[in-house]
Amino acid sequence: MGPGARNAITDVDGFLVGHAGDRRVKTGVSVLMSDAPFVAAVHVMGGAPGTRETDLLAPDGLVQKVDALVLGGGSALGLEAASGVAHALREMGRGYAVGDIRVPIVPAAILFDLLNGGEKDFGDGFYANLGRRAVLSVRADVGMGSVGAGFGATCADVKGGFGTASVVLPSGITVGAMVAVNAVGSPLMGGGPEFWAAPFEIGGEFGGRGIGRHDPLAETVIKGARPENTTIAIVATDADLTQAQAHRVAVAAHDGLARAIVPSHTMFDGDLVFAAASGRRKMAAPEYDVLRIGEAAATCLSRAVARGVYAASPAENDVQPAWSERFGG
Repeated sequence: MGPGARNAITDVDGFLVGHAGDRRVKTGVSVLMSDAPFVAAVHVMGGAPGTRETDLLAPDGLVQKVDALVLGGGSALGLEAASGVAHALREMGRGYAVGDIRVPIVPAAILFDLLNGGEKDFGDGFYANLGRRAVLSVRADVGMGSVGAGFGATCADVKGGFGTASVVLPSGITVGAMVAVNAVGSPLMGGGPEFWAAPFEIGGEFGGRGIGRHDPLAETVIKGARPENTTIAIVATDADLTQAQAHRVAVAAHDGLARAIVPSHTMFDGDLVFAAASGRRKMAAPEYDVLRIGEAAATCLSRAVARGVYAASPAENDVQPAWSERFGG
């Protein structure tokens, strides 16, 4: 058991990722897509979520599959990114068929990156354009750090970022994760350079610094107590999950956030995890396989959090230093 060839969510058969970002505004959008509609579910544990079309992901809903999932910056203003994605997909002939009309199904989640040092004089249609650009850039090679939805992300004491990771289970099922880390808490144990996710690191993928030291009596390091946070993620597998099973995987994957960010799931975060399944691989033992997929999703998500923060790059007017600035690359 180990990472896939790319150590990215695109190791999961059927999925590609696209990023778009704006250096001046310090924000961006990331999209997960497939060449066909796919099963998706969602679970929210933060107190301040920002979402679009998540109610239709309930297992008893009419629409059982989606065309894309979107993660973006911009707080509520960034939800228009999903409109750009939907229009781009419609032009490709994609979407849920209603008579001779196609309506792309594009659930989305956003994070707050409006106080990160970027210029915020963008106008109507800005995020829709980023969404369209993200669709047109989908590929198997996934960038990390200050890209896509993680472009302007910050944490309590270090710059945030976009991360991804994967693992291939003994059954042959592949599990992956992608995440935009913008937490009220910190991914660093005891102020770093070690990561809370260190026990799950594979092959020095985020510096190989090992496990740090944490004083349980010390005051927890957090960003200002304002609704300017949220870590949003997608976990994916090639297993043929039902929508109900995908929901259980999304629930389990939240453990990965709690293992990698302290504190997590706060009232000032909108922490959310989508789960996606391409259905390319049959499960031999569904109950056991779903359990293993859920745990693997949590572990991948912890690693993706650390990888995204580790890969973040410094930029002009940043409000937090990148990990590489603080600890030397």
